Amino acid sequence: MENVKEWKGINGQLVSFKEVVGDAKKVTFIGSPGVCTPFAELMAYAIRDKESHFIPLVNIDDCHQFESKSFGMVLNAEVSNPHESDAVVLLGGLSMPKYELDTEDINALVKDIINENGKIIGVSFMDMFTKAGWVDKVPFDCIVDGTLIGVVKE
Repeated sequence: MENVKEWKGINGQLVSFKEVVGDAKKVTFIGSPGVCTPFAELMAYAIRDKESHFIPLVNIDDCHQFESKSFGMVLNAEVSNPHESDAVVLLGGLSMPKYELDTEDINALVKDIINENGKIIGVSFMDMFTKAGWVDKVPFDCIVDGTLIGVVKE
């Protein structure tokens, strides 16, 4: 994959993500529970006019829909249906070695829930999908990847 746009900061990431999602009406995020969930909430907020769902790891039976509240996006308590998604967003935490997920299982899940014209979007930090070897194994349409450089001040 080649770089086609550069962005800076959280706002740049959200704007880039929203552009990549485009006119999709139904978006399903797949990520690791806990770590990826707040990132999915943030991304779902950027596209809050769309129907958004979250699947933890490959547990489709534990899929929940995001809903907008006055304080931000939250997952509702009822199990939801992610099928016929216009876009599936794979979050970088999935590729962490501790989850031992096989890209064949990820690809099967994506194939099950995405519609025939849907996009597969990666969202990660520190080039996780490339480092994990997923770029050659998952048919991403694009990846929105950020690099974190931080400081602690006292």
